[in-house]
Amino acid sequence: MQNSLRIGVLYSRLRVEEKWIFAALDERGVTYDRIDDRNIQFDVDQPETWQGYDAVLVRSISYSRGLYAARMLNNWGIPTINAASVAEICGDKVATYAALAKAGVPQLRTKVAFTVESALEAIEELGYPVVLKPVVGSWGRLLAKVNDRDAAEAILEHKATLGSVQHSIFYIQEYLEKQGRDIRVMIIGDQAVAAIYRNSPHWITNTARGGSGEVLPLTPELEQISHAAAEAVGGGLLGVDLFEHPERGYVLNEINHTTEFNNAQPITGVNIADLAVDYILEVAKQSTLEAA
Repeated sequence: MQNSLRIGVLYSRLRVEEKWIFAALDERGVTYDRIDDRNIQFDVDQPETWQGYDAVLVRSISYSRGLYAARMLNNWGIPTINAASVAEICGDKVATYAALAKAGVPQLRTKVAFTVESALEAIEELGYPVVLKPVVGSWGRLLAKVNDRDAAEAILEHKATLGSVQHSIFYIQEYLEKQGRDIRVMIIGDQAVAAIYRNSPHWITNTARGGSGEVLPLTPELEQISHAAAEAVGGGLLGVDLFEHPERGYVLNEINHTTEFNNAQPITGVNIADLAVDYILEVAKQSTLEAA
């Protein structure tokens, strides 16, 4: 049946992950289209132009492009990986925190404020240092570790004056001394398939910021919290980021809905792209069965 399926892969630029995914699709003889999100358009009155797809994998680097593309496709009954509802939650840190809190998944202490004055009050209640994050953003960009009130006042003023709408929402987290590492767990469907430590002498340990990867064996505890986090946001193809709290154990940091795995795949030896394609085809098959 997979040879009769038609898959779309929406992307912004060809990273190594997309190349691996294309290779896995080619290996299976799947009919698929490479769709550059810089060239597409949606005519809301002509959904038939997209109706030939049994599923679309959304790999857009731009959060807004990927989200709105998924919304359009989902509205027309075309499944996307990940669904627009999942992207909407994972791409917004406040929405992610709320979904995880509702599901009882442990997280760092976090406060959200809407004015400089209330943000300062929240920061001082948490205690210095704290971390300020943009509500929407990735790759560890525009994070600020705030060590004292002078720094807090300056950064909050800059964010309020110079930032976008998202920067006027102040997302404030307790600072955790991570001992130079955090954890990325790859989730595909209902399974945790691989995990790595991301090591760095800098307090930001993202591999996009120069952090190095190290294989981490999956344990039942790690699988359980990662699966609970993925389920809380709607599931799919996700990267779950965790910290190791000295008193509370694993705590959630973020969930990535267009996760990169160019470090995790070679380090762990797990063919994540291959497993991702298996999952995409399963979603597509289920969609065709339901439509029949």
